[in-house]
Amino acid sequence: MADHFSGPRALSDPASDITDVYAFPSPERPGQLALVLDVFPAAAPTALFSDAVSYRFRLRPVTATAAGGRPAFVAGADEYTFDFRFAVPHPDDVRDTVVQTGTCTMPGGAEIPFRVGEEQPTGMPGVRIFAGARLDPFFIDLKAVLATETQEQLAFRPRSANSLEGMNVLAIVAELDLATVLGSDTGPLVAVVGETVTSHGHPFRLERMGRPEIKNVIMRSSKHDPVNRDLEIRDLYDAEDAFNLSEDYIGAYRARLNANLAFFDRLDGKTDWPPDDQGVHPLTELLLADFLVVDTSKPFSGDSDLEIERAVLTGRPHTTCGGRSPEDDIIDTLYTLLVGGLDGPRISDGVDRPTEPTSRTFPYLVPPNPHPPDRMTVFAALPAPPEEAAPSSAS
Repeated sequence: MADHFSGPRALSDPASDITDVYAFPSPERPGQLALVLDVFPAAAPTALFSDAVSYRFRLRPVTATAAGGRPAFVAGADEYTFDFRFAVPHPDDVRDTVVQTGTCTMPGGAEIPFRVGEEQPTGMPGVRIFAGARLDPFFIDLKAVLATETQEQLAFRPRSANSLEGMNVLAIVAELDLATVLGSDTGPLVAVVGETVTSHGHPFRLERMGRPEIKNVIMRSSKHDPVNRDLEIRDLYDAEDAFNLSEDYIGAYRARLNANLAFFDRLDGKTDWPPDDQGVHPLTELLLADFLVVDTSKPFSGDSDLEIERAVLTGRPHTTCGGRSPEDDIIDTLYTLLVGGLDGPRISDGVDRPTEPTSRTFPYLVPPNPHPPDRMTVFAALPAPPEEAAPSSAS
């Protein structure tokens, strides 16, 4: 799943578990950038944001480069951070419910108070904010994804069921007028990362997310990685600054990406991504710059995830806003790129829509399911992690 349950720490602390990050130009208000941070997978109706966690969007200007013949993205030094903190919930005797409030701290230090679950957006000039429960927009055939890994051959079917059908998340949605909030000279390419960070004492990064499925699909398995075969790498990777990876561990991340990206390339029986003479996969450096890249000068475009990355790889100008919108079919897009290269046929997991269509108006995600699946039922229905298996004859 995009970033749901992405490691031991995430499993133990659902309130800090990022499920998805989205960044896209507003389809209803030109010149606005929409940011979405979803947390708490399979959230129950009583789920609330943690008062011990800061939920953050981090934005930086970014440029594409092909230095050394390896396409990649380089983030600039200027940073814009939007920090969301939540108070301890308190009872509302009038409504016989529990109330939670929060505060968004803007890059310049201004604070915007808001109330969780308030359908009318809160904000100030140039900013709209929503926080509360929403129907999880992500969609995937998780069983087929894991079967592909275990069997070492594509296990997708023409039509399949969404493994996240009917589940809820807690969502933070911020919409920014770029000229007002970031300044007219920012962009057009902007890098976006979502984070959860401890908010008391010495700050510690709990989770981060840029592109979907980097941890849960590309980096998860260790069986192809002879350098880090006994290492659960995802918690280590989560603690990193996406814009400044530690030199102590970057070799481990490169080794995992080189090994696993080569595995995906073999799934169709041919090599579309030949490594260089040092064994480096052509996508490794580009994916290590693990943030969404969105062109704020272009209009909203559905299913544009990875279009800017594909353009950089081919040396052509990109044509869409890139980034990621809630209905981008990222499983199809990702497997098509990893397995078939830049010109291969589209590969589909057989699931092409969320539980309910998302909206083209703020806050974009639809209201939550009032009777979502129980969290333990969800866990019981999910397949067990695949056992490490010897390569099949198909590979």
